[in-house]
Amino acid sequence: MRITTRTITLLGVALILAGSSLPLSGCRSSSDDGGAASAQQASYHCPMHPTVVSDKPGDCPICGMKLVPIEKPGSGAAPAGGAPAAAAKYQCPMHPTVVSDTPSDCPLCGMKLEPISASRAGGPADASPGAVAGRTTVSLTPERRSLLGVRRAEVRHLPISKRLRTVGRVVADERRLAHVHTKFEGYVERLYVDFTGKLVKQGDPLLSIYSAELVATQQEYLLAMRAQQQLATSQIPSVAQGGASLLEAARERLRLWDIRAEDIAEIERTGKVRRTFDLYAEVTGYVVQKTAVLGMRVMPADTLFELADLSHVWVVADVYDADLPIIRLGMPAEVTATYLPGRTWRGSVSNIAPTVEEMTRTVKVRIDVDNAGGALKPDMFTQVELRSDLGSGLVVPDSAVIDTGDRKLVFLDHADGTIEPREVEVGVKLPEGYQVLRGLSKGDRVVTSANFLLDSESSLKAALAALTSGPAGAGEKR
Repeated sequence: MRITTRTITLLGVALILAGSSLPLSGCRSSSDDGGAASAQQASYHCPMHPTVVSDKPGDCPICGMKLVPIEKPGSGAAPAGGAPAAAAKYQCPMHPTVVSDTPSDCPLCGMKLEPISASRAGGPADASPGAVAGRTTVSLTPERRSLLGVRRAEVRHLPISKRLRTVGRVVADERRLAHVHTKFEGYVERLYVDFTGKLVKQGDPLLSIYSAELVATQQEYLLAMRAQQQLATSQIPSVAQGGASLLEAARERLRLWDIRAEDIAEIERTGKVRRTFDLYAEVTGYVVQKTAVLGMRVMPADTLFELADLSHVWVVADVYDADLPIIRLGMPAEVTATYLPGRTWRGSVSNIAPTVEEMTRTVKVRIDVDNAGGALKPDMFTQVELRSDLGSGLVVPDSAVIDTGDRKLVFLDHADGTIEPREVEVGVKLPEGYQVLRGLSKGDRVVTSANFLLDSESSLKAALAALTSGPAGAGEKR
């Protein structure tokens, strides 16, 4: 039967703490003759269940705690006339029902009784300004502090620098990409660059091409050159000028087809038509795409080669939208790669994407990085560290902050030994702790260990105080 009684006890305690104090008020404020007679005869009650009373010492049938003497009406209860009596001067911080006129130890837990005011005795706990709803001040003896392992730290004023670590991917700088096209139709007769990944320099030949259009244009140019030589001796100025204009038009057509000046000079010098012309690289870079094949027919719309200058690359980092407030253009960044330990590349943020990735819920942040040695290669994964200087402010250790879901609490350790709950507003998470925006001052001492035990004790004490103060409030309203 004792196991069954214990089970019923736990259920009863849960129901009492979860429900209102109305049932207890109803039981204790009953004004019928039978209830008054029982209350006068009863000399002991349970500190956890005030409705359990007895006329002799014993154990509570619900929780098993020892019954404690009931205070006489003259020592703190309201007299029959209706006017409340003066409150007791001392109270147990863990068992608010234990009160005394003189300083002493609690008969239940051995803690020293604390002085209480009349306002605290007649009203609910935490009625003082700035108190946290549902919590109350806790007092611990040095022995209990040592047993619980309570430690504390001071709130400091420090420079605040936020470091954000994330992953990134190396991509080619889009401003340093180049496509190679012809501006005329032709056929590839020779390939100088015959594989993807080859490094070419500006001015290197890529392929040799034959074009019937180019051959015809060369012939027109040679005819225009001969005609200009013949018409230059004409006595009619317009005729001489017409020959020069025709030659210049043929030369300009060759230039618009990207025929180099030295090749045009060779045609003028030899007076012969060249069968093929070479295409040259306009930038230095690696061949990242190659479609040209020996003997293939090419059109102006065909991309024969794609070149990428990888001496300067982009690192695209993924940043969650919650971290966007600290990201700004130009902020410094450090890039590291796992395959090169100890090597660090430094860059700066050059662009923040205007949209959020639907699947990952991240924003792409682009970092410009110098890659003179070519160690960073496209599609390589890297680690990125972004640094943001946020000035200075108050910092509290992260172990001191309790997140209850709807608010954040800390416990202040006062010089008189009391521990006070305090609601705070925190900013960014730092390696040293949390930035404090509101609720604390420099030099305040906060508890950094055993916080959850203190939170449980504080909330339980507040709940018990609310339960025991409920009947008095109900009696006053009547």
